[in-house]
Amino acid sequence: MLRRGAAQPPGFEEFVAARGPRLLRVAWLLTGDAQLAEDLLQTVLAKVWPKWEHIAEGSPEAYVRTAMVHTHISWWRRRWWGEVPHAELPDTAGSADPFGQVDLEQSLADAIRSLPPRQRAVVVLRYFEDLSVQDTAATLGCATGTVKSQAAKALRTLRGLLPAAELVEGGESGGREQR
Repeated sequence: MLRRGAAQPPGFEEFVAARGPRLLRVAWLLTGDAQLAEDLLQTVLAKVWPKWEHIAEGSPEAYVRTAMVHTHISWWRRRWWGEVPHAELPDTAGSADPFGQVDLEQSLADAIRSLPPRQRAVVVLRYFEDLSVQDTAATLGCATGTVKSQAAKALRTLRGLLPAAELVEGGESGGREQR
């Protein structure tokens, strides 16, 4: 726990201000929930704060991102969800919904959220954070072949979950998919 009046490590506040929104996006993609994403990011930042001087010497964003993936996986393994989801949403959109892009993004987020944690982490790091296979493997602490196989399984699952029109509308992966 941080004490009042405790001195900020040099550069920590600037790092959080500069990279916080991107790290929050990664956290949201991992958790699929805005509040859980904020909790995940806050938990990880609280963990790295005391060690910041050592972390800042290397690649702090990669370190924090790796810590988020590991923390999220440990949360998932504990299977404590804190809240009970409901079968129905309180408000539903009408059939003439002018927010088609929002629906597409929500469908994609739901599909990603349905993936197992390891596949979800690979998809987020490879296709949303645009990391290479090698960087993704290093972040997850696994072999590059594992990243490729997990990505292939995840993409196959996502193709089955999302209608073909949504995949075409979203565009190609730019050759990022390993075959």
